[in-house]
Amino acid sequence: MEMTFQILVGLASAFLLGLGLMSMFAPRKMVGNFAVEPLGTAGLSSVRSVFGGLFLACVGMLVFGLASGQTLAFAAVAIVMGAVAFGRVVGIIADGADKAVIPPLIVELVIAGVLVAAYLQPTSV
Repeated sequence: MEMTFQILVGLASAFLLGLGLMSMFAPRKMVGNFAVEPLGTAGLSSVRSVFGGLFLACVGMLVFGLASGQTLAFAAVAIVMGAVAFGRVVGIIADGADKAVIPPLIVELVIAGVLVAAYLQPTSV
């Protein structure tokens, strides 16, 4: 894989790692970023498990892909990011547009695009 894509996948991994760790270990700081309000301990547990778990699982797949050269892992994370972005688009259609939704949507689409491009890169033999 080209060095540029390795760097871009590494940056996406670092970004998702930050989100995952903050969600897992400092969920109260993250709820504002997600525009959600957890209800008690169960709500905080959901932020830790759903958001933190999602991001950290994506990081695990990206690190595996970088370390092993198995770029199919990038496609898997691209699908997850695409599904998250699709959910935002459904929200815009169903609930109306909000300017706060656009920056994370762009980030999700960029990450998905980078990962698809990295997956499609020809491998050198």
